[in-house]
Amino acid sequence: MQAATGTASRLAQSVPPQLWFGISAVFHYLGPAFAVLLFPSIGVLGVAWLRIATAAAAFAPFTRPWRTFAVADIETRLLLVAFGACLALMNCSFYLALERLPMSLVAAIEFVGTIALALAGLRTGRNLLALVMAVVGTFCLLDPQWASDPAGLFWALLNGVLFVGYVVLGHRLAHRGAGGGIAGLGAAMAIALLFVLPFGLREATTALTSPILLGAAIGVGICSSVIPYICDQMAMARLPRASFALMLALLPLSATLIGIIVLRQFPDMRDVLGIALVVSGVALHRPPPDPPG
Repeated sequence: MQAATGTASRLAQSVPPQLWFGISAVFHYLGPAFAVLLFPSIGVLGVAWLRIATAAAAFAPFTRPWRTFAVADIETRLLLVAFGACLALMNCSFYLALERLPMSLVAAIEFVGTIALALAGLRTGRNLLALVMAVVGTFCLLDPQWASDPAGLFWALLNGVLFVGYVVLGHRLAHRGAGGGIAGLGAAMAIALLFVLPFGLREATTALTSPILLGAAIGVGICSSVIPYICDQMAMARLPRASFALMLALLPLSATLIGIIVLRQFPDMRDVLGIALVVSGVALHRPPPDPPG
C-alpha cells in the first residue's frame, strides 16, 4: 500500500503544475454546466447538496476525514472548518448564480475577486502588463445587460468573494503537513456536507428515488468537486499563490467554451476579444523563481 502511494505521489509530482491547473479549469465548469441541466428536475440547492455529498463520499474511503481531523492540531482544525464552510457556501452561491446568469459572466465575476491576490505577487513590469490584459479581458466579458438581475449578481459576487477564500485557504492547506493536501481536502469536504445538510436535503430527495437523476447528480459531483479540487491541490502545492491567482483568469475562457458546447450560450465579438486578452495575459505572465532549498 505504501509503495503504491509513493508511486502515485511521484507520478503526481512529475506532472507540471500548469497541467494540473488546466485539467481543473476544464472540470471547474464542465460539471456545473451539466448541473444547470438538472436544476429543473432536482432544484438548485438539491443539486448543490448532491454535489457536496458525492465528493464527501468519494474522498472518505481513502482520506479518512474523521482521522485527519482527530490527529490535526488546533490551527489545522480551524483551517479545515473554515475551508469546509467556504466550500459549502461557495458551491451553493455558485449554483444560485448559474440559475440566473450566463456561465461566462459568473466566471468573469469569479476572477475579479482574485485580482488582489495576483497584485500581491507582482514583481516585474511584464507581470503587471499581464495582469492588466487579463483584467481588461475579464471586464469585456461583463455584459451590462445582466445588471437587471440583482439577485443573480448578488449570488455571483458572493461566490466571487468566497472563491478568494477558497484560493487563500486552499493554498494554506496544500502547504501543511499532517491534515493538509488531499487528506485535508477530504476532511474539509466532510465538514462542508455538515454545513449544507439542512439546506438541500429536501430537494435532493427527488433524485434519491430516481436512478437516472441520482447517477447524473453523482457524475456532476465527481466532475465538479472531486477532479478539479484534487487538481487544484496539486497545482497549489507547487505554484506561488499569485501565479495561481493570475492563472485563474483562464476560467472565463473555460466557462465560455463549455457554455457553448453544453448550454449553447454563444459569445459575441466583445466576448471573443475579452477571451483573447485574458489568454494573452496569462501567457505573458512569468511566475517568480522558486525559493532556494
